[in-house]
Amino acid sequence: MRRKVIAGNWKMNMLPDAAIRFIDEITPMVKDTKNEVVLCVPYTDLFYALLAAQNTNIKIGAQNMHWEESGAYTGEVSGKMLKAIGVEYVIIGHSERRQYFAETDETVNKKLKAAFANNLKPIVCVGETLEQREAGMANDIITSQTEKALDGLTDEQVANTIIAYEPIWAIGTGKTATSEDANNAIKAIRNKISNLYGQNVSERVIIQYGGSVKSTNAQELFSMSDIDGGLVGGASLKVDEFAKIVNYRKD
Repeated sequence: MRRKVIAGNWKMNMLPDAAIRFIDEITPMVKDTKNEVVLCVPYTDLFYALLAAQNTNIKIGAQNMHWEESGAYTGEVSGKMLKAIGVEYVIIGHSERRQYFAETDETVNKKLKAAFANNLKPIVCVGETLEQREAGMANDIITSQTEKALDGLTDEQVANTIIAYEPIWAIGTGKTATSEDANNAIKAIRNKISNLYGQNVSERVIIQYGGSVKSTNAQELFSMSDIDGGLVGGASLKVDEFAKIVNYRKD
């Protein structure tokens, strides 16, 4: 059975002192969960978060990375740099990176390959806009993004890629896809992976849901057949709320 991975994406929030307090407070609240707990924090928080999370079951991730290991890329951070300080996870291709910073399917693919080259665990985001959804294009968009992101990877790398299905119209809006709609979209992604890499690979791929996940809907969403946890935005900034999401069930 696939494990549930519940990752918080803090985006451009939290100074280092707040990050340390957050981790100190939430650690005893999530210590007994069997779910994987990840906090993806701003670059300036990474070192402090890694120190605070030592000897806990909380993993630390970055929110972006460059595909090159070094070079004349002012302001960028490489996978090699992230790995050097102990970062374990990295978000790739979030819709906000695509919308505001010209991220493309091509650069997502390059970053994904670089993540594996540096033994980082990638969380690759895919999702459709409201206009695309209303035009009946949602499944075509998300399966195309998935196929292009995974291009050139080995079966084993694909099996170890985490995909986060985040309908763009549900991110930070308070709107959430119904559990059935989210599950069906994730099934479409899994079926595409099965067609490309085989059922054995597709059954191993962890596919999360993201988009206004909160404690009141986590149980319903994460109990669906193909939803393997969540990529949580705003709710991951609140200790009590994120702890409730992580502990949506205890087994």
